[in-house]
Amino acid sequence: MHGPASSGWLLVALCAATGAYCLLRMRSSVEEQRRAAGGEALMGFGMAAMAVPTAVFTPPSWTWLGYGAVFGATAVHALWTARDGPHHLHHLVEAAAMVYMAVAMAGSPGHAHGSGGSGVPLVTGALLLYFAGYVLLTGVRLVPVAAVAGGGGAVGWGDRPELARACRLSMGIAMVAMLLTL
Repeated sequence: MHGPASSGWLLVALCAATGAYCLLRMRSSVEEQRRAAGGEALMGFGMAAMAVPTAVFTPPSWTWLGYGAVFGATAVHALWTARDGPHHLHHLVEAAAMVYMAVAMAGSPGHAHGSGGSGVPLVTGALLLYFAGYVLLTGVRLVPVAAVAGGGGAVGWGDRPELARACRLSMGIAMVAMLLTL
């Protein structure tokens, strides 16, 4: 999104790798895992696309409206599924943050990245606090992951809870980085 090209490419790589892993998690035998992984894959690839350094590619102005529409629809879906559990509320905040960043970029002068000042400081600050807290909480939860109980055979690597948490952690870190450069 903003900032030096090298850090932009690292963010693209992190988000794309996370999106790819989430696509692989969609092969899980657990329905809830598949649904969550699909939304997380969309978020990872969307974040990767938004993070491409402008020195390489400056998207046309309509692109930001497209991002806003896609993540707006994702937010509506997350709102609809929020009744199934609190994890969907996080997807709602994530999608809303993506819509916010797309609108901020569409409204920035010349859509120039790295200029700062795009977006409303209060909203950006609130989102930064949320995602910083989410990253810290997810990181703490990642450390003591116990073995999956059940003893009913081997668990596929796509169903391992610590890998799903690591995926969510990396997307949270990427969101903090993207918001910092807004």
